[in-house]
Amino acid sequence: MQTSPQKQQLHDRGICVVIPTYNNAGTIADVVKRTLAQCNDVIVVNDGCTDNTKAILDTIDGIVVVENASNKGKGTALKRGFKKALELGFAYAITLDGDGQHYPEDIPLLLDANINNPGCIILGQRKMEGAERSKGSKFANAFSNFWFCVQTLHYLPDTQTGYRLYPLHKIHGLSLLTSRYEAELELLVFAAWHGVKIIPVEINVYYPPRAERVSHFRPALDFTRISILNTILCVLAIVYGLPCAILRLLRATLVTVASLLTYLIECFFIITPFALLYAPFKKWRRNNNNQMHPLMHFCGKLTTRILCLLGIKVTIRNPHKETFEKPAIIVCNHQSHLDLIVQLSMTKKIVFLTNDWVNHSHFFGYAIRSAEYHPISMGIDALFPKLKDLVNRGYSISIFPEGTRSRDCSIQRFHKGAFLLAEQLGIDILPLVLYGAGKALPKKGLYMRCHPITLDIDQRIAPTQLLSTGDTLQERSKWFRHHYIKRYGELSNEMEQHV
Repeated sequence: MQTSPQKQQLHDRGICVVIPTYNNAGTIADVVKRTLAQCNDVIVVNDGCTDNTKAILDTIDGIVVVENASNKGKGTALKRGFKKALELGFAYAITLDGDGQHYPEDIPLLLDANINNPGCIILGQRKMEGAERSKGSKFANAFSNFWFCVQTLHYLPDTQTGYRLYPLHKIHGLSLLTSRYEAELELLVFAAWHGVKIIPVEINVYYPPRAERVSHFRPALDFTRISILNTILCVLAIVYGLPCAILRLLRATLVTVASLLTYLIECFFIITPFALLYAPFKKWRRNNNNQMHPLMHFCGKLTTRILCLLGIKVTIRNPHKETFEKPAIIVCNHQSHLDLIVQLSMTKKIVFLTNDWVNHSHFFGYAIRSAEYHPISMGIDALFPKLKDLVNRGYSISIFPEGTRSRDCSIQRFHKGAFLLAEQLGIDILPLVLYGAGKALPKKGLYMRCHPITLDIDQRIAPTQLLSTGDTLQERSKWFRHHYIKRYGELSNEMEQHV
C-alpha cells in the first residue's frame, strides 16, 4: 500500500506518535486507529491498565506497545515512550492523550509547525471556546500558566495541554521528571531554561459530557503535589535557570564577537593588504591564474575551521567526487553572508557574481574587484566577455539565482540569468544545496547561532540536459527552483533530525 505524502514526511523527519494510556478502554481503539491514519509510527504506553485496554491494543496491527506492570503515572509513561522512540531511531515524538480529548487529525498542524520551527517544542494550544470545563480544570490551567511565567519569564497560553511535539534530543530534566500530571509542566520549564523555543499552535479539543469522562485527576492530592513542584521550580529558576540563560547569552556573544574578529582580521590584515601591495605590479596572473583566488580559498577554509571550533559545524558533502577542474555555472540557494565563505572553502577555481553593495563596499570592495568578482548589474552583454575569459582560464562562476537572502531560508524565485549564461557559455550547471547558513547567521539577526551548516555538491547538469528541462529560460528556471525545493526539503528532513 502506497504511503501518503504526509506519512512519508513524518517518517523522513523522524517523527513518531506516543500515546500514554490508563484505563481508556472506551476510547483507545478509536484514538489509535485515527492516529494510524495520520502516522505509521505509533507507540502506545500501557500504564498498568486494569480494564481491557491491553486486549484491545493486542488486536491493533502496526503499533509498538510498551507495558508498565502497574500504574506509574503519566510522567513515567512519557519517559518510557520517549526512551522507546529513541531506541527506534526517532528524533521527534508527538504526544496525545488516549481519552479522545485530542484530535489525531490535527497532527498535520504540528508537522507544519515543526517544518517551520525545527528543534522547537510545538505546543498544541487547545481552542477552549464553547468547551464544557470544570472550575478545577480552568483554575489548574491558569495556575500552571502563571507559575510557568514566573519561573521562565515567558508566557504560554496553555501549559496543561498534552498534545505536543517534542525534539527528543532536547528534552531536559528527564532524570528529575515527576511521575504524574505535573511532569508535562516540568518538561516545559526545563526546556525554556535551556533555550529550547516553545511554539504554540491552535488545535481542536473534545470534552465529552461529564457522565462519560474518564479522569484520573485527584484535586486535593494533585494540587498539593503541583504546588510543591512549583515551589521547587521557583528555587531552581534562581540557582539553575538563570545561570543557564546567562551562559547561553555569553556563548552567543562570544561566538558572534569571535566570528566578527575573524572577518575583520582577514579583511583588513590579510586580503586587502595583499590586494593593495601587488595590484600596482600587475602580478595577478601566473599561468592564467589570479593570485587572489588561492588567498580567498585559504581564508574561506580558515574561517570554516574557526566556525567549527566555535560550535558551528560546517560540512561539505561531495558524493559525486566533484573536482572543479572543469568550469561550470555554480548555482546555490542564498541564505546568509556565510554562503560565499563556505563555497570559497571548496576550491580556489571559483569567482562570484555579486550585488553592487558588495562590489563597492568600503571595507572589502577593492579586494572583491581585484579577485575579478563582477556585479550582476553590469548586465549579460557586458559580463559575457569577462566571464568567457574566466571560463577559458578554468574558473567556475558562482551565482545565487534568488538574487537576495531569504529571511526564513525558503527557496525564493529563481532569476533566469544563470541559465542564460550557462547556455551562452556552453558549460555545465553545478547545483549546490545549502542548509543551515541562514540559521547560523539569520538575516538581520544580532547574534551568530551554533547551528550546523551543510553544503551538498549535487550532480552536474550538462547543456543538453539543461535544454531538456524546458523550452524557454523561464521554464528551465522554474524547473530548477522546483528541483531545489525538493532537494532542500530532503536535506532539511535529514539534518533537522539532529538539530
